Amino acid sequence: MQTYLDFEKPISDLEGKIHELKKLATEDESIDTSDEIQRLEVRVREAMLDIYSKLNAWQKTQVARHPQRPHFIDYQKRLFTDFTPLAGDRSFGEDAAIQAGLARFRGQPVAVIGQEKGNDTKSRIKHNFGSPRPEGYRKAIRVMEMADRFGLPVISLVDTAGAYPGVGAEERGQAEAIARSTETCLGLRVPMVSIVIGEGGSGGAIAIATGNKVFMLEHAIYSVISPEGAASILWRDSTRAREAATNMKITAEDLKGLGVIDGIIAEPLGGAHREPETVIDAAGALLESTLQELGQLSPDDVRKARRQKFLEIGRNL
Repeated sequence: MQTYLDFEKPISDLEGKIHELKKLATEDESIDTSDEIQRLEVRVREAMLDIYSKLNAWQKTQVARHPQRPHFIDYQKRLFTDFTPLAGDRSFGEDAAIQAGLARFRGQPVAVIGQEKGNDTKSRIKHNFGSPRPEGYRKAIRVMEMADRFGLPVISLVDTAGAYPGVGAEERGQAEAIARSTETCLGLRVPMVSIVIGEGGSGGAIAIATGNKVFMLEHAIYSVISPEGAASILWRDSTRAREAATNMKITAEDLKGLGVIDGIIAEPLGGAHREPETVIDAAGALLESTLQELGQLSPDDVRKARRQKFLEIGRNL
C-alpha cells in the first residue's frame, strides 16, 4: 500500500479515486470505468509533475526519508552477485546498521559497504534505524583494509540520519571510530565510489562516503546535522526544521553547485520509492562507468586524487 507524504494529498486523492473505480469494475463487470480511470491517471501525472518540479528542501528531506524508499539491501540484491556479508569488528561485536562484505559487480570483484535502515518494525530495530555504533564503523574499516590489500574497488551506499548517539556508543569511542573510518577512506589505494541513496547525516555518513567520486540521488539529502538537530541548536526549536533545511543547503542541487558531490542520479517521477528498480539500475550504470574511469589510474594517483578532491571543497566559493 502506497504511503503518501503530506504535500502529496492531491495525488493521494486522485489515486484513491482510481482505486475505487478499479474495485467497482472488478465487482460489477458491466460497468466500464476505463475512460474515467485513464482521465484520472493523466491528472495524477500532471499533479506529480507540478508538485515534484518545485520541491523545497524540507519536502526533499521527507522524500529522502520515505519509508518505502529502496534501502541498501534492495541495491545489494539487484546490483551485486555472490554477496558475502562479513560480520563483527574483531573487537566488540556486530552492528547490523552497517552492512559490509565482498561481492561481484557485473563480474568485477568489489567490496560493498552501506547503512541499512530496515523496512518494518522488526528489521528497523535490528538495524537500529540505520544509525551505526562504533563497531559498525570498525567493521567498515576492516572491510576497506581487506579491499585495499587485495586490490578491490570499494562501493559505499549511504543512508543514515547519523551515527548512534547513545551512551554505550560514546563509551566505546564513537568519534574515534568515525574519524578512523574517514581516514581509512582517504588512505585507500583502490578506487572508492559513494552514493547517497537517502539521508547522508553528519560524520555517520562521511565515515563511509569519503570516496573518489560521490554521487547523490535527486531527492537525497546530505548535511552535517539533521534539520531538526540544527533547528534545536540554532533556535532551541525543532519545529523550525523546515527553515533549517532551506538554510543548510542540503539538497543534491545545492551540493553539486558547492562542489561537495560529483553528480546527481535522476529519480523517477514521484521519487525512488515509486520505481525502485529504475533508480537502482541507473545507479548501477553510473557505478560501472565511474569504476571504469577510475580503473585507469595508478594506486598512488587514486589516493592522491581522492585527497585533492576533498581539499578543494569550498576553495572556489
